[in-house]
Amino acid sequence: MQRALPIVVCFALASVGCVEPIPPIYEEPVPLSLSSGAGALGPRLTVGADKDVLLSWMERRDEGAELRVSRLGDDGWLTAADVVEDPKMFINWADFPSVTSLGDSHWIAHWLSYSADQTYSYDVLLSQSTDAGQSWSAVTSPHSDGTPTEHGFVSLWKPVEESDPLAGLVWLDGRNTVNEAGDDPSPSGMTLRAAFVDADGNLSGEQLIDELICDCCQTDVAMSSKGPIAAYRDRSPNEVRDISISRFVDGRWQLGEPFSNDGWEISACPVNGPAIAADGDLVAIAWFTAATGTPFINVRVSKNGGKEFGERVLIASGAVLGHVDVAYIGDSSFAVSWLRNGDDLHNIYVRSVTTAGALGKIRTVGRTAVSHTVPQMIARDGFLIFAWTDEFNDESILASASVEIAYAK
Repeated sequence: MQRALPIVVCFALASVGCVEPIPPIYEEPVPLSLSSGAGALGPRLTVGADKDVLLSWMERRDEGAELRVSRLGDDGWLTAADVVEDPKMFINWADFPSVTSLGDSHWIAHWLSYSADQTYSYDVLLSQSTDAGQSWSAVTSPHSDGTPTEHGFVSLWKPVEESDPLAGLVWLDGRNTVNEAGDDPSPSGMTLRAAFVDADGNLSGEQLIDELICDCCQTDVAMSSKGPIAAYRDRSPNEVRDISISRFVDGRWQLGEPFSNDGWEISACPVNGPAIAADGDLVAIAWFTAATGTPFINVRVSKNGGKEFGERVLIASGAVLGHVDVAYIGDSSFAVSWLRNGDDLHNIYVRSVTTAGALGKIRTVGRTAVSHTVPQMIARDGFLIFAWTDEFNDESILASASVEIAYAK
């Protein structure tokens, strides 16, 4: 896959200035074959510190599931490797594992494992590999509360420093749900927490970020020029579930602050988290809302490392299911992907948006027979790489495709 270089045209005359880039468009998608088995679901794409692109997923077994991973080569996905088989693995379409490269053949994996005989009692478990997935360390956990409650929806990030702590994690933590519920959900609600894990699995810096958030929406973290930013769906005591963000400043996550301000009052979790991507000073957050009764996909862009964000830009509306992703694609542009509802098949779409808010044409990436999937998207060398869950002969399977980015000339 050869890279197509972005071009930004600037005129010499100060009175004319720099011409805003035209939103990139996308070529026809090309399927990428995978060595996944029947019963595969929950794909997760990650881009590591060394630019390695990894695709992880679960495969059902007689008991529990197996976590597997494949690395993207020059010609497509390489032969998959086994990470762990866990008879207690929590199998869920919305809350799925990950494998991330931290650089120098060091990979870290997370998955979810039942801690008690209750539907939503499961822990986050971690294992690390120093030989690019050939062998894995003893299992550890980033949380230390020991309660038989929900822990999941993990986002991993790597600090800029090369020294320990090696990896940072943000996750939904239900330790307070053991408390008796009252009119105010705060004392018994889901929380957002964070910690660091070093190369030996030692836990440090465990921290509460937000004391009441939405119960089962994905989190996301991106590294901007000003440091990491976490995006998540919040929850107020009167059941407004909008998007909030937290910034990592001076070694600690700051208290979450409102971001989308949609005013979406809903008494249940919509299972629709935000997505964030960054490249230096440029940051974009995309999200789904149905606050007005009509579903929308929106995005806001920052040009100063996430310190301030511009006005929202409407990406799509109508019969959209959400499940968004976002990636920086160069030329002062981001790609936003989402899932749109259909009668028999659901479309996976992608669209460009520039930092000035200009929109590109919508491209259909693929179709899926299941609405319960969170399509994954990353950018690499002038291409977008996608992965999602589909269905064939009543079995869940994985699908993947690459889409070349056609930059303006």
